[in-house]
Amino acid sequence: MSGESHIRTAVERGVGTLTIDRPKRFNSLDPSTARDLRKAGLQLARDPAVRVVVLRGTAGIFCSGADLKYIRAGGDAAELSYLTPGARQVPEGPGEIFKQILEYLHATISEIRRAPKPFIAAVDGACAAGGLGLAMACDLVFASERATFEWAYAKTGLCGAESSTFFVPRLVGLRFAAEMLLLNPRLDAGAARSAGLVNGVFAVSGFDTAVGALARRIAMGPSSAYAAAKQLFNEAMGVDRLDHHLDRELEALVRSADSPEFSEGIDAFFARRAPRFPGTD
Repeated sequence: MSGESHIRTAVERGVGTLTIDRPKRFNSLDPSTARDLRKAGLQLARDPAVRVVVLRGTAGIFCSGADLKYIRAGGDAAELSYLTPGARQVPEGPGEIFKQILEYLHATISEIRRAPKPFIAAVDGACAAGGLGLAMACDLVFASERATFEWAYAKTGLCGAESSTFFVPRLVGLRFAAEMLLLNPRLDAGAARSAGLVNGVFAVSGFDTAVGALARRIAMGPSSAYAAAKQLFNEAMGVDRLDHHLDRELEALVRSADSPEFSEGIDAFFARRAPRFPGTD
């Protein structure tokens, strides 16, 4: 496993900041980055000195989900064996690589929802696939004017995971969620706010300052009341079923990742051409 972490954290005046810093790979997640994200998220969620957490990316990118380049290359044996008991051989196929990544990421999403404090997604740039699911799991989402939001899974023949099939229909309604799935519009920040995915939009130049001010405002509020209300919101939305749903998402995505559709979809993605999915000729 790589010794370099692409996850950074900081705490100041009750505000914890969790940064995905892997811009050369569009802030995507390989197993070690997903593992470090889970560890950092858990630490901030349970640190009594932290009253609110801001989740962000770097270099004009929020997060693009699982690292497709890593998956296409077959992963790394040392990283993949980390979750494999004993000397059992890691099963072959992209589905198993996705599983290694998503088990960490799904645990992070579950912790975000259970945490007795607000999580804010600060989306400055591209937010797609697993990045979309990660952002939507947060309590608030703020976007810069250059932010974009995209389902993106179906472009490579995947069904969706990382809580996206749980939260997106609840946030935008079933009809528009189906539009995101089937037509895959790339929503700019204004359209995302109109759809209900985003709470507010700020200029790029003042984005970090604006989000920081809102986070500090929340940090000065009644933290125990916020925690109780968040738990009640979770109950009202059926978030007690989230962990079960994440398991179902993982099972479904592993199947779709091991299908001929994903094989064609990922080849087309890296060849920068339209996919020719089986049965569409």
